[in-house]
Amino acid sequence: MRRGYKKLLAAGLGLSLALGSLSGCGTDAGPQTAITETADGTEQAQSDGEVMSFPLPGASEESEIYVEPIPDIADDFIRGMDASAVLAEENSGVTYYNYAGEEQDVFMTLAQSGVNYIRLRVWNDPYDENGNGYGGGNNDVATAIELGRRATKYGMKVCIDFHYSDFWADPKRQHAPKAWEGMSAQEKCDALYNFTKDSLREILDAGVDVGMVQVGNEINNGMAGETLAPTVMNLLVSGSRAVREISEEYGRDIQIVLHYTNIEEADKIDNIALNLLNFGVDYDIFGLSYYPFWDGTNENMQAVARNIQEKYGKKVVIAETSYCYTSEDGDGTANSLAGTDDLVDGYAATVQSQATMIRDICAAANEAGVIGVFYWEGTWIPVGDAAADNSPIWEKYGSGWASSYASDYDPDDAGLYYGGCSWDNQAMFDFDGYPLPSLNVFKYLKYGATAPPAIDSIPEVYASCDVGGTLTLPDKVDVIYNDRSANTKAAVTWDEAQIAAIDTSAGGSYDVTGTLEDGAEVTAHVEVKMINHVKNPSFEEADTSMWKVTYAGENDPTDFQEKADDAYTGSMAYHFWSEDSDMEFAIEQELTDLEPGTYRLCVYAQGGDVSDDCEMELYAVVDGEEIKEPFMVAGWANWQNPTISDIKVTDGAMTIGVRMKCNAKSWGTVDDFTLNRVSDL
Repeated sequence: MRRGYKKLLAAGLGLSLALGSLSGCGTDAGPQTAITETADGTEQAQSDGEVMSFPLPGASEESEIYVEPIPDIADDFIRGMDASAVLAEENSGVTYYNYAGEEQDVFMTLAQSGVNYIRLRVWNDPYDENGNGYGGGNNDVATAIELGRRATKYGMKVCIDFHYSDFWADPKRQHAPKAWEGMSAQEKCDALYNFTKDSLREILDAGVDVGMVQVGNEINNGMAGETLAPTVMNLLVSGSRAVREISEEYGRDIQIVLHYTNIEEADKIDNIALNLLNFGVDYDIFGLSYYPFWDGTNENMQAVARNIQEKYGKKVVIAETSYCYTSEDGDGTANSLAGTDDLVDGYAATVQSQATMIRDICAAANEAGVIGVFYWEGTWIPVGDAAADNSPIWEKYGSGWASSYASDYDPDDAGLYYGGCSWDNQAMFDFDGYPLPSLNVFKYLKYGATAPPAIDSIPEVYASCDVGGTLTLPDKVDVIYNDRSANTKAAVTWDEAQIAAIDTSAGGSYDVTGTLEDGAEVTAHVEVKMINHVKNPSFEEADTSMWKVTYAGENDPTDFQEKADDAYTGSMAYHFWSEDSDMEFAIEQELTDLEPGTYRLCVYAQGGDVSDDCEMELYAVVDGEEIKEPFMVAGWANWQNPTISDIKVTDGAMTIGVRMKCNAKSWGTVDDFTLNRVSDL
């Protein structure tokens, strides 16, 4: 999992290094239970042995949430939940309840909700020299055993997620355990092998039903403090060998997972899988983190998963995913998924949208042949009141993201951001420990669930106008229902007094309240600003068809170049260069539907090796009249900014552009056209 305050992008180090030879480093669920139904409809498990089980529904059920069925999903599709923080939560005073409002083991509630697999992270030694925990659940082997036994009791299999670190491991950080510092690569391989084998033996001897083991966590850029591909591959081989030997020793089929993230970078994921193949790493499942608000679309996720299966013959699991049910913060610590800008289109911060998002991810994964999905930390809820200082509890029991005791081990992250939980609004229990209706999505996947038609959300409206322009708000707004089939546009009446208070003569931001016929309210966020009316003004978008390029001679001396050093902003710019011939070219765009008024046009240009007789000019054509502003480039990154002010537009049309006549071997780039309406006529 990536850190809570903002997405932590991979450093781009990758593991695509030259291949090298690998050195010599290298069940049954138990007794079942009868299910009875109490007077209030709550299921109870009456065990005739140690293991309780809760069958999935055999038909659609009435529920508080609507769930569209996935008819072809298998009963053994992994409906997983990472519940690593539960023990630290309970030690901090958190109580979990069942659907009837009664205190109950959270693992029983998960099992009743259709969860069939529990994922538990394991850190080597998440404590400082005085025994103070680093936080984040203080997830050592002993914690995994206690939580794993409880999961096993309720018929759920367990995935052990070895980070091979003393604290969080992800694309940004892969710190080696303290005990491994200073070891050679060979010694570290041996240590990893022994830790894996010893830990698994201890976990299995305690009665945990381990079905899956992760050898590393989000290891795109390294593992256990190592970044070179051959060394990391040797570590993976050592961990894999340990799991295989334990599997044989205990007569169990324990699947090996290798876990990666940043799946929006499909080519890099393919390269990782190719490296694993070429190095001969033994594993069963390719694990992918997929957070839809960070990691692209379901379609991309499916494409990546299919590629792994078809090209490399490996099973795929979504090792982490999630979505929020509220935008509120429960403990005074900033949320990872916070504002409306983070939400996925069509999915609001509601309980129904949380359920719909998880259902849709499971449907897409199932369609692509993925064996299942793990929800990340759906049980991690606030400790203490949001208005209170809860740091003493977080520090003592490790129920926050990180404690201050972790600062020496991980100074760049834990040392800066220790505090509470940034995930509470993405849990599947409310802030007080009661299960949300969305948790039941796991048991409703196959046959679905019905619910009375209800509005799920009314997306907020965003509107803008030019300084000095006219503000227009829509007559109708989108209304999203729980079953999505009734989605519609509804008439809205905007608050006239709030509209009248908007000053369009100067920049500013405003909120306007709208009311639907049924009394529901919606907010329009209005921004009065200088709007740039040029389409694709910096050439960053792949579609450049709005730009017309003309040139003299047979060869075009220009191109849209991707090179950040030669761009004013971003990475793209309009580039010119010719080895042998003088150049004459122009780039222009026709604009229509401009509001009458006075406009200002400007552009940025840089370049060099131009002769004195070169001609360069920015121009605008309005009402058949051309207005132009000459300029000359003056060296690399010495950006010139020619500007034409006081352009009068009456009929809504204008053509803008840059033209040049320059010598062979001259060069340069043009970037960031800007056309602003500055005043009325």
